[in-house]
Amino acid sequence: MRKENSTNAENQKILEMSCGLTYAVELLNGRWKVNVIWNLSKGINRYGQIKRNIPGISEKMLTQRLKDLEKEGLIIREDFKTVPPRVEYHLTEAGKELVPVLKKLCNWGAKVRKETSVSF
Repeated sequence: MRKENSTNAENQKILEMSCGLTYAVELLNGRWKVNVIWNLSKGINRYGQIKRNIPGISEKMLTQRLKDLEKEGLIIREDFKTVPPRVEYHLTEAGKELVPVLKKLCNWGAKVRKETSVSF
């Protein structure tokens, strides 16, 4: 984590303000964010459904990522205020515009996976 007033943090802010690509990458930075968006684009919109469809994500991380994405304006949380509780998540217009980009990125990743050497 960077100090808020460090040169590094200031340079990052300048990049985010002047470069759309840097802003987009920073917005999507964080493990599981794109996976959550991808699942929502497929119509998987309940917490339990999302959790089942993202192997390895903990409840804590899923909850945090959903809050992050809502705060960032990429998803909407709809609480039906029922007993038992019923909550659904949906992509905002900005989130929907991201889906074709993610599809292209997915295809690109599958294509270059063998040509590149990254071990995660």
